[in-house]
Amino acid sequence: MILWINAGLRLALRRLLQVDRPVPPRSDDEITAEVARNYRWNFAVTLMEVASFWFGLSFASSSTIVPLFISKLTSSPLPIGLAAIIAQSGWYLPQLFTANLVERLARKKPVVVNLGFFLERVPIWVLVVAALMAGRSPSLSLALFLIGYAWHTLGAGVIATAWQDLIARCFPVNRRGRFLGTAFFVGTGMGAMGAALSTRLLSDSPFPTNFVTVFAIAATSITVSWFFMAMVREPVQPVTAPRQSHRQFWAGLPNILRDDHNFRRFLLARLTLALGNMGLGFVTVAAVQRWQVPDSTVGVYTAALLLGQTVGNLGFGFLADRFGHKLSLELSALASLLAFALAWLAPSAAWYYVVFALLGIALGAVIVSGILVIMEFCGPQRRPTYVGMTNTGVGLVSVAAPLLGAWLAGVSYNWLFALSAGVNLVALAMMRWWVREPRWAGAAVVMVER
Repeated sequence: MILWINAGLRLALRRLLQVDRPVPPRSDDEITAEVARNYRWNFAVTLMEVASFWFGLSFASSSTIVPLFISKLTSSPLPIGLAAIIAQSGWYLPQLFTANLVERLARKKPVVVNLGFFLERVPIWVLVVAALMAGRSPSLSLALFLIGYAWHTLGAGVIATAWQDLIARCFPVNRRGRFLGTAFFVGTGMGAMGAALSTRLLSDSPFPTNFVTVFAIAATSITVSWFFMAMVREPVQPVTAPRQSHRQFWAGLPNILRDDHNFRRFLLARLTLALGNMGLGFVTVAAVQRWQVPDSTVGVYTAALLLGQTVGNLGFGFLADRFGHKLSLELSALASLLAFALAWLAPSAAWYYVVFALLGIALGAVIVSGILVIMEFCGPQRRPTYVGMTNTGVGLVSVAAPLLGAWLAGVSYNWLFALSAGVNLVALAMMRWWVREPRWAGAAVVMVER
């Protein structure tokens, strides 16, 4: 019986991923022509997908709405730290474990669309159910919320390697920054509108009705975004790399770190940058506990965060297309350094508007350049592996960082924010003087004429 179930699951997975569909042989010139032909279409539908997704995500912001909801259910900082771990590591952590499979697939879109529907879009509705139960059973509501939040975030991480490879396929290297920057510019702009609406909803309705409403809007908009993703036209490419067993794949990873010196240095700098976010999930709670700011102000903090992210997305996207992504990551570290230093030294709650704006700018750079820079360290066939190594490494650090943050928050928010600022200073120095920009360092990339 167990063998039949396993065989059925494998067959269902193969059908979901369209593994058995034939792949027509095509030359590089034919693939390039298809990318150019579908550029405007893919730009438009992916732009709508990102806009819908980020509009919905603003109603479940990991930096503001999520910790506020948890604080209504418990006074313990541990669940807030756990949610921060999920938010900061869930998308990153699974990626290396899916890289070998993704490298062997000629089609990446079925992973993102077919598998992603069940792993990323469906569980967001669990948050609505958790909010409905908050008034009657806070403990059960908290447990259900954390399960749904982890399911959604880890599910997004499972499909993330394929999504990034799909983006790399659909957009040339010297247009990826402006595409992703513009897409997230529109998306976070929509998110800022959502944050303004969430501010009103949180203040006008009693708990937990206000959170039922905001989570329902989040789930609806994120589900709508899935339909736009399903409309992307992928330039299907045959797999030319030799098939590797899982043992061979894992055994080959140390060789990459040993032979690719610049990537190894970048990875260490990127992990340090991730460690600098240890205080991110506690900024809102610090403002609430220090100055007793109302729930409506938290919504304004979300708007400031998204406004900064909107500016960062667009600015860093175009900046990176011209000067490379390393510079954007350096500026991200600088913005985080200033944000946590100000959170540490702020004399009043009003300064936290600037704190969240700077954090948004930093996030904008990491979202665009943290994703795209990895693709320039290697050729197309090894993209999932390089992406997986970097992002899973970031995920591991992001598990430890909020735990350290939770411990320091229990001692003093000043200690937490001071250490976060110091780590970002180290990350800035490493990225600036230790890592070479891969685009100018002979990375295996193909530049396409504008």
